[in-house]
Amino acid sequence: MTADRTALRRFSFNQATAQHWALPELVAGCVAAGVPGLGLWREPVAEYGLARCAKLVRGAGLAVTTLCRGGFFTAGDWRDQNLRAIDEAATLGAPVLVLVSGGLPAGSKDIDGARARVADAIAELAPHADAAGVTLAIEPLHPMFSADRCVIATLGQALNIAERFAPSVVGVVVDAYHVWWDDTVYEQIARASEWIASFQVCDWITPLPEGVLLGRAMPGDGCIELRRLRAAVDAAGYTGPIEVEVFNAEVWARPGDQVLAAAIDGYLREVT
Repeated sequence: MTADRTALRRFSFNQATAQHWALPELVAGCVAAGVPGLGLWREPVAEYGLARCAKLVRGAGLAVTTLCRGGFFTAGDWRDQNLRAIDEAATLGAPVLVLVSGGLPAGSKDIDGARARVADAIAELAPHADAAGVTLAIEPLHPMFSADRCVIATLGQALNIAERFAPSVVGVVVDAYHVWWDDTVYEQIARASEWIASFQVCDWITPLPEGVLLGRAMPGDGCIELRRLRAAVDAAGYTGPIEVEVFNAEVWARPGDQVLAAAIDGYLREVT
């Protein structure tokens, strides 16, 4: 499937959407479909080889729109891991490193303290990111993930941290799956303005599967007003890539080229 390249000029395919598609085939599939951008994940990049991956993607003429992920600031080695992730993003030419902040420390119920530690950790990483030319993008996750994955649960909370820094150094991710429910989201998107570093789309379906992590669907298969969100980030001044990022076991079971075709179709119908 090859779509109009003009229609796809902002489209990016997040690697996690086709979880089992080998990187060379993924890159070839994106090129064949006229896709200009690709969001990458650290684990499969490391498995393939960082320098080898950078050469492959660059040689194919694809832009790396984001690298996932940094963060998880409760881990004992969080600083080294995040410094390494920043360097990996720079090597890949990814302008944005997505940060998932991590949940509550083991045995703690102090969510305010956990959020303060996230801000402190980002402040510690910011000089290295600035020097590398990589934006640290704070991604708020739906509140159901606050205990174990991300104590930053709203776009407003993410902005409270990001606004302490230049937008080129620290920004925010507007991920439809995580923010659509928030009755202040459009106000917060307008507030975010130049701090919007990435916009990611998928859809929300029910019932959520056990564990809830794999409850995302292709754009148009759920209940999120994706075009309204896209119009809001556009109005806020964001002109960058729009990534389709879906975690869903049934989607992952399909051939990669079919997944990519479905992502493009949903993007064209429901987002743009």
